[in-house]
Amino acid sequence: MDDRNARRLPRRDLLAGAGAVVAVLAAGGLWRAEDQGVWSTGHGPAYDPWRTWQDGPGLFALVGAGVLAANPHDSQPWLFHLGPSTVDLFADHRRNLGAVDPLLREMHIGLGCALENAVLAAAAKGYRATVQLMPDPTDPTLVGRLDLERASAHSSALYQAIPHRHTNRFPFASRSVSAGLLNRLTALNDDEAVGTVWFTTPPDRRRVVELMVAAARALVADPQQSDDSSRWFRGTWQAVQEHRDGLTLDAQGLSPAVGALAKMLPEQSRQQQDAFFVQGVQSQAGSAPALGLLVVRDSHNNAQRLRAGRLWQRMHLWAITQGLAMQPLNQMCERADREASLGIEPRFGSALRGLVSDRDWEPLMPFRIGYPTHDAHLAPRRPVVSVMV
Repeated sequence: MDDRNARRLPRRDLLAGAGAVVAVLAAGGLWRAEDQGVWSTGHGPAYDPWRTWQDGPGLFALVGAGVLAANPHDSQPWLFHLGPSTVDLFADHRRNLGAVDPLLREMHIGLGCALENAVLAAAAKGYRATVQLMPDPTDPTLVGRLDLERASAHSSALYQAIPHRHTNRFPFASRSVSAGLLNRLTALNDDEAVGTVWFTTPPDRRRVVELMVAAARALVADPQQSDDSSRWFRGTWQAVQEHRDGLTLDAQGLSPAVGALAKMLPEQSRQQQDAFFVQGVQSQAGSAPALGLLVVRDSHNNAQRLRAGRLWQRMHLWAITQGLAMQPLNQMCERADREASLGIEPRFGSALRGLVSDRDWEPLMPFRIGYPTHDAHLAPRRPVVSVMV
């Protein structure tokens, strides 16, 4: 045997082995990508309600619209009951956020959003809806009732925007939002118990952003709040399709490349999720050309929380028709309610009150508004049949 050939054989074996390893890794990567839904954003049973929301006979279409409403952590805290000419909306307390929403502030705002969608759908389907809030003093879970009577069908621009409204967590463009647009958003409110405060000057925005980021850091430093928030994170494709609720990687405002990589990597630890969360709040709030605050006369009154939720849904739908994006940033309120529930120093409770100059109003929900840099992705939703009583 030639010595040169003897020396070459191990090299050929090595190259062949390396090729086999690359092939195996590539195949494994493709399998992992497929398994984690890298190429399936917005698809699968968890997202079907966005496409089938108008299906179903009679009043089912009102529920189909209701389940697409904004709500905290995509917890979907609602149950619906249909009568011959009524739609009852119940709070599903099994789906509360625990220490993140200890006073159920955000739950009732989200339920108000569902009511608004149902009212818009009623008009589109030929009904006039009369809304009763908290109609039964003996049952605090019955938060709303729509009494329906036949009328001419009217499919409004807000109704048509329902399947296009998504919470946008991407950074916003630097383009400013005109005072005229903010005034038109304010004018959507016809409720004397609800109001809006805007923060548009650089000093005002910096002040609010600093509070938002500080609240995010305080939230993740609270083990119970961190745990209860993490409970709603769906880090795998299988979890998304199984639960059909919660916060997903797709909805976190990640670039396509970073989002794909995040899906490919092992699921994040709670500490990694917390660090990413704080960075996200800083990026989101810091990029907003305008920040806002929903206010009410009594922030502990569930009926007023519901009314504010109806306004938020209406504002968000209208913003979509104008090419704008919106996102609640509730960390200050989540910390303020946690302080109240524990009876500790109201650091963020006091800071929130300091943002409202008129003592007749109480802060309820901070948010941001601006022009999107990316389209927001769909959030999973449970089907109509699973939220019917």
